[in-house]
Amino acid sequence: FFFTKSKSPRSAFDFDIVGRQRHKTTSTISNLTMADDSSSEDDIPLGQLRKASAKKSAKPDAVVSSSTSASSSARARKKRPNYKEADNDSEEEFDSSPPPAKKRKVKKENGNGNSSNGSSSTKVVKAKKEKKEKNGKKAAAAKKKTPVKKTSTAAAKKKTPVKKGLKQMERAERISHAMQAYLWWNAEDPPKGCQWVKMEHAGVSFPERYEPHGVKMLYDGEEVKMSSTEEEAATFFAAMDPEGMHLGNPKTAPIFIKNFMADFRAILGKKHLIKDFDKCDFGPIRRHLNEDKLVKKAITDAERKVNKDVKNTAMFKYGYSLVDGHLEKVGNYNMEPPSAFRGRGEHPKMGKLKQRVAPEQVMINVSECAPVPICNVPGHSWGELRHDPTVQWLCQWTENINNQNKYMQLAAQSSFKGKSDRSKYNKAAKLCGNIDKIRADYKKNLKAKSHEARQLATAMWVIDRLALRVGGEKDTDEEADTVGCCSLRVEHLKFDPNNEGEDSKEIELEFLGKDSMLFKQTIDFGSTLYTENNGMGERVYENFKSFCKKKKESDDVFSDLTPTILNAHLKSIMDGLTAKVFRTYNASKTLQDVILKTEKTAGWKGLTAAEKVVEYNNANREVAILCNHQRSVSKAAEATLGNLGTKLQTLKDQKKILKKILKKITEGKADKVPLKKDPIKLVEKANKAMEKAKNMKEKAITKEEKIAATEAGEKAKVLKKEVADVKFSEMHLWTSTPNKDQVIKRIEMWSEKNQEDGDEH
Repeated sequence: FFFTKSKSPRSAFDFDIVGRQRHKTTSTISNLTMADDSSSEDDIPLGQLRKASAKKSAKPDAVVSSSTSASSSARARKKRPNYKEADNDSEEEFDSSPPPAKKRKVKKENGNGNSSNGSSSTKVVKAKKEKKEKNGKKAAAAKKKTPVKKTSTAAAKKKTPVKKGLKQMERAERISHAMQAYLWWNAEDPPKGCQWVKMEHAGVSFPERYEPHGVKMLYDGEEVKMSSTEEEAATFFAAMDPEGMHLGNPKTAPIFIKNFMADFRAILGKKHLIKDFDKCDFGPIRRHLNEDKLVKKAITDAERKVNKDVKNTAMFKYGYSLVDGHLEKVGNYNMEPPSAFRGRGEHPKMGKLKQRVAPEQVMINVSECAPVPICNVPGHSWGELRHDPTVQWLCQWTENINNQNKYMQLAAQSSFKGKSDRSKYNKAAKLCGNIDKIRADYKKNLKAKSHEARQLATAMWVIDRLALRVGGEKDTDEEADTVGCCSLRVEHLKFDPNNEGEDSKEIELEFLGKDSMLFKQTIDFGSTLYTENNGMGERVYENFKSFCKKKKESDDVFSDLTPTILNAHLKSIMDGLTAKVFRTYNASKTLQDVILKTEKTAGWKGLTAAEKVVEYNNANREVAILCNHQRSVSKAAEATLGNLGTKLQTLKDQKKILKKILKKITEGKADKVPLKKDPIKLVEKANKAMEKAKNMKEKAITKEEKIAATEAGEKAKVLKKEVADVKFSEMHLWTSTPNKDQVIKRIEMWSEKNQEDGDEH
């Protein structure tokens, strides 16, 4: 690069770049400044300056022609650096010859200066030549020493630890950081009733067309020839796990199979030979899918990177939307692929086939000034184009299972969701100021003579104190049978579940809530929790008893109450109040109370940031218990819990063995103490198996080779686990006979381990 002096001011960004460059080449840049700042050579590149100065120094007359020019050139030479020492630049770019002799030194050699101009000039030239030869010898000697210096520098670099630079962020991370600069709470709100003014996006991404695999299913032992559409439907069923939560459950399996066969036969047609499900064998297709899974597991790092790049390409195209001049993340930009509908819980429509959504079924919503997104399916176009700023959705279509509208919307971290959450919590904060008035209202009506008033008050108490959802009427032929407070049936309540007698005020509530999550709790309405401060828990228990009297199991508990009536009453007390605001209020209040209680403890100030996060998670767990937030237990979670149980039992057994070892050492039978065996052979076997599997994976080309590589990897993992199990089973032992103190200390350690793992389990 040629560094020049710029007379125009630089921006802060320019200075930052120059500053970083200057930090690396301080000596070079500092030497580029010329002595005379007002010189006309300011804007001349450095290389040209050096060539010009070299030409001037080659003329001896220029040195003695005039005192003014000589002193000027001397000053310039005085500032000029030895570039060979400052940099490692080549001699072709910079003049390696030493600078000419200074005039001041020449005058000293001339003595009193009485000689004539001619003799003076001759002496100066001779002195210059002698000095030049002398400096040339020094330069030659310096050149010979240069490799030694480079070697020492290289050695120093090896000793000096290299500083790690900042982590290079990927493109998605950089975009995410940039999006955080937009503070939606400080931005100007769109016009009243509008969600946005300008919105632009790339539409929805459709899945690729189905590629037939050609594997035939069997019917009554014979292969069945099928079309691409028929094969795809059969593959949907074959992809289901026979031992999974749908086909492996005796309650859900008949529903799933019935619905699937109805849609499958509709695709096959009335004249097709497939009629009876019991004669169908999807085994060949299922085996093919399992082989495909093994092939995918044998993917190399290069192939994995290619797949990631393909996903990122789609994400960068469809995953962002431009809303009112700022970037927003899109939540679900991939269209749902066709498949067998699964649903949650005992959904009555599980097993039905979800059809492939065509672009003609999709409605696009953008602003009028925005370009219409291009449909990525050749030969197709969008069904409808809308410019509706009153809604938040970007795309809309109707699915065929429940005939419901589906939407493509912005992600959870978007400004739309932030504004929605702000409104929700503002209502909860407003409820905080009105909660005493509302509780006084329903407590007064818990003893009302009117049956309708007592039902309304009891439902309000349950929603407030038990954090139940309001519930509503559902068509169980179309949706799963999930219930809330207003839709509770007599079968969901069990009075005195522990058979404690007439004094018992307990009711066991058991039903499927939202997303078919089981709610099962025994509520003691006579406990202090529900009776202190005029909680009126016992009065609520008596009301429940009277509501269920002389009713069938299938009858509603709140027969005279609907969510509409309940919410209308709540709005009459506080503007905008609905039943769901109580859950937000109680969850926020519980979290706040638990955290404040923790902060008041003596050890709070001494906690680290990580320990404070643990306390926050503990408080959040209390909220989850209150709101009955649960997760479905996966197979991996079940396996982990099983391993923890096994580990805990092993630790208990090892503690017993340690006590026996202590007894033997005390009795002087140290020679009978069991010692730890070295599993070196098993370790070597496992390591060789892992290395072999890795090599097979890297060399695998065909499908068979990839399957073999994956199977070898799985076997190697089993060996690794065996090594870990062996080491853990002998973890309490020693390689040589221990003394009494060592055994006692280890018994104490194992007692602590049992306690820790017991708490974790």
